[in-house]
Amino acid sequence: MHRNRLGSVRDVAYELWSDGRGWILVGVASGWFLSLGVRLIFPALLPSIRETFDVNLAVLGLLVTVLWTAYALGQFPGGIVGDLLGEGNALVISTVCSGIAIAAVAGATTPVMLFVATAVFGFSTALFGPARFTILSAIYERRDGTAIGLTLSAGEAGNAALPVVAGVLAGVLSWRVGFGITVPLFFLVAVLIFWAIPGRVSTATDGYSLTVATFREVIDGIADRLILLITSVHLVLFFVYQGFTGFYPIYLVEMKGLSPTAAAAFFGWFFVVGIAVQPAAGAGGDRFGYRPMLLIVAGVSTVVLLALPFAETLGSLLLVTTVASVLLGATPLTQTYLVNELPSSVKGTGLGLLRTGYIALGATGPLIIGTFAEWGYFDGAFLGLGAIAGASLLLALLLPTAGS
Repeated sequence: MHRNRLGSVRDVAYELWSDGRGWILVGVASGWFLSLGVRLIFPALLPSIRETFDVNLAVLGLLVTVLWTAYALGQFPGGIVGDLLGEGNALVISTVCSGIAIAAVAGATTPVMLFVATAVFGFSTALFGPARFTILSAIYERRDGTAIGLTLSAGEAGNAALPVVAGVLAGVLSWRVGFGITVPLFFLVAVLIFWAIPGRVSTATDGYSLTVATFREVIDGIADRLILLITSVHLVLFFVYQGFTGFYPIYLVEMKGLSPTAAAAFFGWFFVVGIAVQPAAGAGGDRFGYRPMLLIVAGVSTVVLLALPFAETLGSLLLVTTVASVLLGATPLTQTYLVNELPSSVKGTGLGLLRTGYIALGATGPLIIGTFAEWGYFDGAFLGLGAIAGASLLLALLLPTAGS
């Protein structure tokens, strides 16, 4: 039994690494490590940003919403850039522009400058979004769910490490250093991506052009009932994710009495666990199907968010933080399905359009949570997230079983 399992792991590793695909996977994963990890630095540094600019919780929520709304608005153009110029080129452009933008965030001296630089950073990272999925779907026939799960877990590694490092630097030096230290990393990763990933990976988009017929094909492709249902499940869970991650560190400071450094550590632990959750969810989707795995993700997320306001000890908060990371398992399941079902000739554009919609709607989560927190209903806001997660459970029940 042990030998069979070991052999199976070796087979998976060989399939992922063979024929030059391993370095492509490393390039995509490295870029996503930074792209997502730096976005999650923002919530960890909100207490320090609040002190510097003297703004309230609702304004902080708006800052995070601006970040993710700009990220949403860049998804559709990102898909077009990937289909038009090539997926690898889209990743290079995204990574270079993100490095420049985050330098502007670190140097912002007024709230207006901070908001503008944050919006530019969010839009720049969006160019990375659709292309990473279409690249992995193009090079892996049997293990795309596993590859996407591994890439997403690299993002969770960035989420685990970068906010904690930034939080420590903010405490010792300044929040500006927490952002600024990532600037050279963006440029180094851009070089890696340029070297490892061909400018164009998929041949299905050769001859791609922006025409009325192209957009009609995109609309026809995403109008499928099951695609819309999967997208709806992801939308609800993404809203919950945004509301939770946007304010979890400051919630721990304001409501549970933790120091900002300790809150950043708890926040990082949430993503450390996610490093294991996402590839496990992707592999589970490959083996058992999307429906049972999404039911698990939605059900566990509902219960743990409803329990959070009642957790008072460090031990119970650690348990809740650990279990809440199951929420991160939604993305490899929903995105793998969507990228496989969309028409090959407009895969990036179609995925970009869908992502623009659900990310833009989900990005309102931090603003809503911040507003309720400012009104004095911080615990109630997180209970509301639990109730909303329950809606995703009901939607997941509508998904067809594996044999239907």
